[in-house]
Amino acid sequence: MADPAMSVTPYWELTFDADGDADGGRRDQLLTGVKRSGVRDLIVFAHGWNSDRSGATRLYSRFFAPIPALAPAARIGYVGVVWPSMRFSDEPIPDLPRSAAAEETRRPALDADTRHALLETFPGRATVVDRIARLLEQRPPEEAELEEFGRLVRLLVDVVPPGPQALFGADTLAEGVPQDEPEMFACPTAVACEQFARALSGLDSAPGAGEFALPNPWDGAHELLRQATYYAMKRRAGTVGERGLGPLVGRLATTAPALRVHLVGHSFGGRLVSFALRGLPDGVRTVKSVTLLQGAFSHYAFAPRGVLQGQQNRIDGPLVCCYSRFDQALSTMYPLASRMAGDAQGLVGEVLGAKWGALGHDGVQAVPGTHARVLADALSRPLPTSGCVNVDAAAVVRRGGAPAGAHSDIVHPELARLVLAAGRIR
Repeated sequence: MADPAMSVTPYWELTFDADGDADGGRRDQLLTGVKRSGVRDLIVFAHGWNSDRSGATRLYSRFFAPIPALAPAARIGYVGVVWPSMRFSDEPIPDLPRSAAAEETRRPALDADTRHALLETFPGRATVVDRIARLLEQRPPEEAELEEFGRLVRLLVDVVPPGPQALFGADTLAEGVPQDEPEMFACPTAVACEQFARALSGLDSAPGAGEFALPNPWDGAHELLRQATYYAMKRRAGTVGERGLGPLVGRLATTAPALRVHLVGHSFGGRLVSFALRGLPDGVRTVKSVTLLQGAFSHYAFAPRGVLQGQQNRIDGPLVCCYSRFDQALSTMYPLASRMAGDAQGLVGEVLGAKWGALGHDGVQAVPGTHARVLADALSRPLPTSGCVNVDAAAVVRRGGAPAGAHSDIVHPELARLVLAAGRIR
């Protein structure tokens, strides 16, 4: 269906709530529209953690724009998945302006737009958000006030939420049990905030550093809130993928049996489309490729003891994982926030990143037979037709400011070409 804000047509939008329930009207428009339009290849894109509906629509329009010229003979349809994430407006995204409120607000205080986004994302928590905002503004010196801040953050994001989302927070298993209790919620708030402050400032966290160099824990409080919020988004992404998108792809397979579906996800959207594989009905082979752009979930998710072990085999084609060393969100902040309670490894650094790292930092790990390419090579010769393929995309994914770096620098024609190559769309 035509959309004046979209660069391509036919385009459909799918909207899901936090529990993976789809907007019925939009779902039915897609199911009927795909059959009537004669589309052969359907590219389904899911946005990441730091987004809202308007931001997601802009992303989809910009990313999809070069595709018709790259594959002029192909009959391609496009889907944008909208799920309840939230936008931290003080975090810069390449080619998108920061809000005026964010420009006027210095961390750790909350800017007005981010505060509003928290209220929309976590309804019924206005009192909690107001108290968090006051503490970030006042930075009281008492340790008890910092612990109160941590308690409020945990309350805001529902560390153990009600409903189906509680089942979708883990990426890996320990002795067969999902690992889903991050250290940042289990340790004293002052410790967590200090770790984030060190990471933000780039200070050496090795033992023996002089106390005079230690930052104020409140310098890391804003980042603790951000990462805790993203942890809630992580649960939602898994829920929407397995309970929402996966079954819907199954319905598409019934409605249009010849349709070839190509799943694309950025950041936690990569987690969403990967969990959609787990939600596919038995026997469905409609998914012909999956492309992960700076995927923000464990690089061991597809490995033995990963919650997605073997799910790449449900794709009738490759799982392509793009990563970049310029993605600071995944190289530094993600492993720090993802470390599970009781982990005795170091705080920030290579050891922590190796154990708790993300796909968008160094690609799929510990999956036998995984291929490795640099982007230019991936675009110059055919990709493998099955299994996992790591693609170093640092040649284009390289711009962005702190604290996320190049995490959202994904709108490049080279990456659009990679989606086409992964899906063998011509």
